[in-house]
Formats: sequence, structure tokens, C-alpha cells
Amino acid sequence: MQRFGEKLRTLRTRRGMTVRELAQALGYNAHSYVGDVEHNKRRPTADFVLKVALFFNVSTDQLMRDDRELDGEE
Repeated sequence: MQRFGEKLRTLRTRRGMTVRELAQALGYNAHSYVGDVEHNKRRPTADFVLKVALFFNVSTDQLMRDDRELDGEE
């Protein structure tokens, strides 16, 4: 799960969202948690992974498994 932050950042930027906007969309008051996860300073909780998967319509496998790419990536 080393690439989770990278994948989260890719999904967020594809949507043209800031970290703050994504945090609000996922129901977080502070954007620092999302930023920390993106920069691999914190590990995401299972709840956070599920929220991200549902929000971006991707599978949790795509997010969590380093050997799986996001749709549109090679």
C-alpha cells in the first residue's frame, strides 16, 4: 500500500480538486488528514479508503494494491 497517497493525489487532481475540497467532500472538517495521507505521513483508515473508493468510483483493490493501476494508467 506504498502507492496509496500517489493514487489519491492522481484521482484528486484528475477531478481538479484541492486537498481542502476533497476533505470537505469526504466529510472531514480539516484537510490535514487528507494531505498527510497523500504525502505518506499517515496510513489511511479502512473507512477513509472506502470513502475514497466510493467517491471516485474505483475499487479498494485499485487503491490499496501497489500492483494494480488506476483506470487510464499503464
